[in-house]
Amino acid sequence: MSEKRKIVFLSGAGVSAESGLKTFRDENGLWEGHDVMEVATPEAWRKNPELVLEFYNQRRRQLKDVEPNIAHKIIAELETSFEVHVITQNVDDLHERAGSTNVLHLHGELFKVRPEDDLDGVIEWYDDLNLGHTTKDGVQLRPHVVWFGEGVPNMAQAIDIVANADIVVVIGTSLQVYPAAGLMNYAKADSPIYLIDPKPGLSESGNLYIFAELATIGMHKLKSVLLEN
Repeated sequence: MSEKRKIVFLSGAGVSAESGLKTFRDENGLWEGHDVMEVATPEAWRKNPELVLEFYNQRRRQLKDVEPNIAHKIIAELETSFEVHVITQNVDDLHERAGSTNVLHLHGELFKVRPEDDLDGVIEWYDDLNLGHTTKDGVQLRPHVVWFGEGVPNMAQAIDIVANADIVVVIGTSLQVYPAAGLMNYAKADSPIYLIDPKPGLSESGNLYIFAELATIGMHKLKSVLLEN
């Protein structure tokens, strides 16, 4: 029996948008009415932790009310034919809920928190997080989310996954946020790269193939191509 080909999906906010989760880059940098610099930076946390906590409490509540869409589900279904890895910039759990088993979160996860002084002390957390929620040693807990200006701990692992993939799919991301935006450049020279985006900023060339579609429609089309090949 031949070994399954390795396919990696680099997913962004456009995948979850069709489930009803807001993206901030489509609205002049505003995310649910907030300047992202006021709610998603270490400086914001030091200046107004109550605002930051309430912002992520709202995101957490919203995430409980949405479901994976067909794009998430097709990605998960492809595990029957491929060795599928998902590297996502999203902090939601929709890939996991759809059934994907190999998901690497570059920017953290909404349903997890950690001590503000410890990257590794991650705790699952599904309810509101407020000031006064601390470790047993009295250290305030914060969202387990990578804010603008912070390092991306899982970047080295993501690079390794992309470098060993036979097929790379970029879906629902404008590839504007670094360092994640550079991941595509680590693909093997002969690996086909598929970009699914309704407004792609790139043109087809060489081994780059483009589906100028929303994530759900693009995944239907890509599934047919992948299974035919």
